[in-house]
Amino acid sequence: MEALRSIPCLVQKFQGLLYSTAMAVPTKAVEFYLDSRRLIEELVQSYTEPYTDKLLPDLLPQEQHVFTLVLDLNETLIHYIWTRDTGWQTFKRPGVDAFLEHLAQFYEIVVYTDEQNMFVDPVIERLDTKHCIRYRLSRPATKYQDGKHFRDLSKLNRNPGKVLYLSGHALESCLQPENCVPIKAWQQQDIDDTALLDFIPFLEFVARSSPSDIRPVLASYEGCDIPSEFIRRSKEHQRRMQEQKHRGRFWK
Repeated sequence: MEALRSIPCLVQKFQGLLYSTAMAVPTKAVEFYLDSRRLIEELVQSYTEPYTDKLLPDLLPQEQHVFTLVLDLNETLIHYIWTRDTGWQTFKRPGVDAFLEHLAQFYEIVVYTDEQNMFVDPVIERLDTKHCIRYRLSRPATKYQDGKHFRDLSKLNRNPGKVLYLSGHALESCLQPENCVPIKAWQQQDIDDTALLDFIPFLEFVARSSPSDIRPVLASYEGCDIPSEFIRRSKEHQRRMQEQKHRGRFWK
């Protein structure tokens, strides 16, 4: 991080040095400046942009209909803390095992976090013993912007209409708010949390009904608690279906 902050200062100092040199040797200095500036820009981009434009491999032809469920890690699936007495401790959110195992039947599940590989890999190995998570993306796959690491779903190599990003900090950590599915951020003190389990009916319905574009669906839930609103809408739909059935019987 310090390296990122120091890059603009280095560029300014370097440009000043090259300008003074150019007064004496204009042509060579300009060529040297252009080559060096290109190298610096490439260095800056390597820190700020995802390492590739295709973070995930192509879907198989028979999987083109499958939705991709992108999950954040900290305060979404787990919570970790550090204390002087215990060091680092990682806690698993209640319901995470059932959540992953059930939804792996319907989704391509991807973990996308701003944590480093050295942290993510051992945590996922312990968290996902049944290998429900197909891919894991860590900090080098994020876009560094305005001092934060953002998830850039446009780099996933997936149809944007079939991507959902579930996170306890969804709207603050993703560059595509139209794909965001906010969930309550979790900390280990909340041992009665059911948020992951509460989302299963909605997410299964999406996978089974397979809308052509999930973004208008998510927009219709904006400002709502999605699991609660989904149950309300489902009950309302059932009520209307019952009314139609009774009308049909009456007119017969």
